[in-house]
Amino acid sequence: MLKTIASAAISLAAAGVLLLAVAGTGPVAAQTSDLVSKQAFRVCADPANLPMSDRSGAGFENKIAELMASRLELPLEYTWFPMATGFIRKTLQANACDVVIGYAQGDELVLNTNHYYTSAYVLIVPSTSPLAGVTTLADPLLKDKRIGVIAGTPPATHVARNGLMPKAKGYHLMVDRRYEDPADDMLADLKSGAIDAAILWGPIGAPLVKASHPDLKVTPLLSEPTPPKLFYRITMGVRQGEKVWERKLNSLIRRNQSEINAILAEAGVPLMNDMGTGPLELPK
Repeated sequence: MLKTIASAAISLAAAGVLLLAVAGTGPVAAQTSDLVSKQAFRVCADPANLPMSDRSGAGFENKIAELMASRLELPLEYTWFPMATGFIRKTLQANACDVVIGYAQGDELVLNTNHYYTSAYVLIVPSTSPLAGVTTLADPLLKDKRIGVIAGTPPATHVARNGLMPKAKGYHLMVDRRYEDPADDMLADLKSGAIDAAILWGPIGAPLVKASHPDLKVTPLLSEPTPPKLFYRITMGVRQGEKVWERKLNSLIRRNQSEINAILAEAGVPLMNDMGTGPLELPK
């Protein structure tokens, strides 16, 4: 998902033209819904992308997939592929599966369902750090601090704009997490003192902190005064042209939103309101 969020923040005009040519209106687009399996709920997923997904089913996206499959009264089947270059092409577009559970709204490689949660990038620091009260990357307290950031993601733009890049430590974006884990590496560097603060996509960083790092503080970055925004709406992704399937999933999301919210909250995902101005108010 992190790749999709990074790509959603840059121009996709060329990709859009190509997709319109391939999956626009007409008979080809009308027929794509016939590709959706009626025998199983077929999910495209990363096999080593905790806290989101893994082969053991421990991720929160695994649990959402289980919920959707149960509501459809279909068995759950996975096509596993690292969420890096070629993920959509070799899974969804190859008709190996029918849905990606977590995909950033606005990415034209897929047809997005209605969003089912909004989250944000987060700043992670030791709870006792002088940086524990920082809520924006423009805060002067960050000057001369060593900040960990995933290269090519929207927060890196703010890090550069605020003059923080000279001491920043970059971590790879496009990786196979079976072999390299930038999020865990960044948190390990934070714990060791190699960096002073870590910036991660909230649905990755916050659950990792909740599970294993009780001495760290997580702060959503919702107060940046200039673009790019650091909050994103997350949808399910289906093949372009599959409007019938999209509408069916939209109905499932709407009818099961409270259960989805509960799964996300239990995992520790920071849930924001739709406008990204503050936390989502959940029923008690």
